[in-house]
Amino acid sequence: MMTVEVAYARPDKQVILKASVPENTTLEAAIQASGILEQFPEIDLDKNKVGIFGKLSKRDAPLCFGNRIEIYRPLIADPKQARRERATKARQAK
Repeated sequence: MMTVEVAYARPDKQVILKASVPENTTLEAAIQASGILEQFPEIDLDKNKVGIFGKLSKRDAPLCFGNRIEIYRPLIADPKQARRERATKARQAK
């Protein structure tokens, strides 16, 4: 058995859960084993991206001891578009 962490954050609540899983467990299986899907029913693994230590990963990726699995929320705004809008406002203000 090995221990991994599963992290998820909303603006109002953040959690990191530890899960003991067998070696060669996949990312998705560890998420299921952690119980985080019961705490946050809004998580849809078909829509939410996942990663290990800040790097996007596939759900069938094998895990290593101590990995931190992160479940990412969708972006509310396109970062490039938001930056363009701020730049346009700044130019108009001058």
